[in-house]
Amino acid sequence: MARVLQLLPLGLLVVLGSCGRSDSPQTQIRRAIDAMETAAESRDVGDVLAFVSTEFRDQYGEGRDELSRYLRAYFIANQSLHLLTRINSIDLPAADEARVKVTVGTVSREADAAAAWNLAVDVHDFDVTMRKEGQEWKVTLVKWQAH
Repeated sequence: MARVLQLLPLGLLVVLGSCGRSDSPQTQIRRAIDAMETAAESRDVGDVLAFVSTEFRDQYGEGRDELSRYLRAYFIANQSLHLLTRINSIDLPAADEARVKVTVGTVSREADAAAAWNLAVDVHDFDVTMRKEGQEWKVTLVKWQAH
């Protein structure tokens, strides 16, 4: 699954801040993406997968099990992982579904500033579909393209 989400540890992924009330769907989604980014930078496969639905698919039809194997290999190969994440938009076509456009860059060292995109080694755009499962937003579909 080498072609899969080099940056999903998506992760896949957040600009801190909020839109509206602290319990709004947009804020919940931003918090979920922030937690995924933290889990990815900590190289914690279980914590990343906690935000991935059992019904997950990527653009190639790969599922959650393949993503888990990919993440394990990716984290072994990358002993240090620093992500820059920018949420470009959050659309809510239904109360329990969100479509999120996210740009994620990996950097070779920690970048404190959100403007440190010039340090990014890889930059990908992600189209992420999330669904509310219980009280949590989970990733159900991811499509991506490199810059």
